[in-house]
Amino acid sequence: MALSGSEMGLRYHNRVAVVTGGTKGIGEAIVRLFVKNGANVIFCSKEENAGDLEKELLESGPGTGTYVSCDVTKEDEIRRLIDVTMKTHGRVDCLINNAGWHPPEQRIDDTHAEEFLDLLKLNLIGYFLTAKYALPHLRKTQGNIINISSLVGIIGQKHAIPYVATKGAVTAMTKAMAVDESQYNVRVNSISPGNIWTPLWDELSSHSANPEAMILGGKDAQLLGRMGTAEECAKAALYLAAEGTFCTGIDLLLTGGAELNYANKNQQETRSSIYH
Repeated sequence: MALSGSEMGLRYHNRVAVVTGGTKGIGEAIVRLFVKNGANVIFCSKEENAGDLEKELLESGPGTGTYVSCDVTKEDEIRRLIDVTMKTHGRVDCLINNAGWHPPEQRIDDTHAEEFLDLLKLNLIGYFLTAKYALPHLRKTQGNIINISSLVGIIGQKHAIPYVATKGAVTAMTKAMAVDESQYNVRVNSISPGNIWTPLWDELSSHSANPEAMILGGKDAQLLGRMGTAEECAKAALYLAAEGTFCTGIDLLLTGGAELNYANKNQQETRSSIYH
């Protein structure tokens, strides 16, 4: 069936995408942009419902957005998420692993193994299991996976060892998965954002002694002098899904240049005692 003029401008028309952590921040922006470009999106979080967002997407179109409650730390719920997607749409073209959390400051001396394990289950194992259950269907459509990682998985971050470890593992897992899935023409890529203004950033700054100074520092970390937006992350994801058809195993840095140039990174409270 021929597409109408308006449909021809849609970049992911009639494709089916699954987005975890899709009710706020980067995930919500991805859901909105994919629906705007004609995709049928199944999005999840562990909230009980997301009726307002689902209703808004239904009214705005031209794609569709269907909410499914899913705690990605629980394997049976992940399996159900993919089953619902197949029952609803009969296919999967794109999986976007986004659900995750950045805890407040965690010093190694004060962090228990159980806390680290809980974060691993959410930020890493959840990605692995969602991919595991989606891949049999993605192989049939020669689809793709996009894992939302983080710049700090490459450059590190102060007082965030568990979080940095999970994101470094996501980036590495993406490359290994890209190798294995290339035989099925399934592409696997990651996006590593730097400082992106999201509800999570707002929450983290509110826990600091000086939220305004923390936010200003977050802006100043980029060469472009600002934080990125969730919408910019969504545009990167749509590119990888729709146009980046020769991209696999890449880690797209969405950072405003935060990793470039020298800067004062000395964490010593004083240097004088070393020499005197």
